[in-house]
Amino acid sequence: MGQRTAIRTAVRRAGQYDLVELVRLRALLFDELADSFFNSGSGEDGWLDSLAMVLTEQLTSESVRILVVDGDGEGESGRLAACGIGVVEQRLPGPHLLNGRIGQVIGVVTDPAHRRRGHSRAIMRELLDWFREREVSRVDLYASTEGEPLYRDLGFTDLPDPALYWRP
Repeated sequence: MGQRTAIRTAVRRAGQYDLVELVRLRALLFDELADSFFNSGSGEDGWLDSLAMVLTEQLTSESVRILVVDGDGEGESGRLAACGIGVVEQRLPGPHLLNGRIGQVIGVVTDPAHRRRGHSRAIMRELLDWFREREVSRVDLYASTEGEPLYRDLGFTDLPDPALYWRP
């Protein structure tokens, strides 16, 4: 196996001008995870408009951090190589959640042309620092098969309790 060359990944906070690319990368994430995590979608793209509206609001929210890595190839002006989103949720404090703050990583995705360069790792490190600054008690995420080794390397472990969900 060949040795990877260390590349310094520049992570920055997303701005309004990144909106189209953020929507593109989020759509890519759902395309790639199609039936792994979610029931198949309806095939309609109406959710993309809703996504753009919510992302617009979240770009300036203090409880959301959207981080990106710019593309580096020719003809990629304005294209993003990767993005990741973190959210802090205030829940009720308890004996295992002293301040009630939980972090959630809402998807880290890298454009296929930019994979295996450390972009996801760099984004995750920045998000974890941001969560520490906000004194979250725990950070949750859902990992794809490809992403799981990265998250485990960063210290993520299995939850001790089973995860369940309900859809009305």
